[in-house]
Amino acid sequence: MSLELGKNVRKYRRMAGLTQEALAFAAGLAPSTVAKLEQGGSVRIETLHMLARALHIRTSQLMASDTPKPVHDEDPNRVGLADLRNALTPPIGITNSSSDRIGESPNISALLGVARTGSAAYDADKFSSVATALPQIIRDADSAVSYFDHGNEHEAALQMRAEAYLLGGRYLTQVRQYDLAYHALAGAIRDAQMVRDTNTAAYAVVIMSWLLLRQGRFDDAERVAVETADHIEPRISKAAPEHLAVWGWLSLQTAAAAVRNNREDHAEEARRIAASAASALGSKSANARHRYGRFDVKVVAMKRLEDELIKEDGDLYRIIEDSSGRAPLSDSSMKLLGVPETDKEWNRHRLTVATAHAKVGNYEDAMERLNSIEYVNSEWLQHQRGATDVMESIAHKRKRTLTTEMRRMMKLLGVAA
Repeated sequence: MSLELGKNVRKYRRMAGLTQEALAFAAGLAPSTVAKLEQGGSVRIETLHMLARALHIRTSQLMASDTPKPVHDEDPNRVGLADLRNALTPPIGITNSSSDRIGESPNISALLGVARTGSAAYDADKFSSVATALPQIIRDADSAVSYFDHGNEHEAALQMRAEAYLLGGRYLTQVRQYDLAYHALAGAIRDAQMVRDTNTAAYAVVIMSWLLLRQGRFDDAERVAVETADHIEPRISKAAPEHLAVWGWLSLQTAAAAVRNNREDHAEEARRIAASAASALGSKSANARHRYGRFDVKVVAMKRLEDELIKEDGDLYRIIEDSSGRAPLSDSSMKLLGVPETDKEWNRHRLTVATAHAKVGNYEDAMERLNSIEYVNSEWLQHQRGATDVMESIAHKRKRTLTTEMRRMMKLLGVAA
């Protein structure tokens, strides 16, 4: 990653009185990984988390700023996302030549419907459909805001654009286009605040926290989620379901960031708050659904097990036991509750279970979970780094010959044999 990061690892290792070999053993890594990192080599954020956990420091303490290494390969998304990039970040000059007003009055209600249809497509993991529609959705939203420059129509246009930008931020974070995603989410938060739409603004912060977490900015991800949750904290007895759900998601994002930053006490408190929100929501809404997807006690329980993968004393067998047979988070239990198999949170949980199986050497069981996800959410699966990690583990650690099914999945996920 950088020479500066390598110096940080060396500094904290020596402060702990550890050799490279001792640190590697404590972190569950190969000694060559620590040696390579201290010499300026590249590692993934997950590896930094393991090292920080072994050193009993925050993961963010190992982070460092440095000049990035030269890029030799062209980003394949540069061309594919060119139209969306142009819509979100149009060229700006001093003549303002692109500000022509449109001739016909925009139909804001229809445009909002299109944006929400795009959001439904994203929730159904139809990423290609979202990518195709998003550029025009963004352009139409910008045009509507320009056309209606005051009054109720202006506020309605800002509301619609906030949702369009939020959709862009969700999609772009999912496909790891973080700079564009940040731009879209910042626009969603700004527009939603201008029309006092607290729920949309707060949910955009949920996605912003997710984006920051993916970038390894754990302190920032936790801080922005905590501050927003405190700002919108509801009176549970009177809060609308959507408000409770957004508040709960902010708490789950707080927990996700804290546990990755080796702050388990903060993560546990955030999980408790999320569970309170989900419990209250369950009494207000039979299926606990709202504009931004599913949030309920099952989702909170799934996220708690996801954190078991990250915690220092995480119990992999608890993940497996709570998700097998007729256990509360098993596939059979989800089906009995009527949760559709395309549900994003359920499939994310299946990936958590697949990871746990792979870590304990149950490779066939891990494959069964990946196949279940692929059957209903193939496009989503291909964008999940966790799925790639599972297949890399199977490819490198399984002693028996890889099956045809395993090789097919490796090809799907771009994993080398």
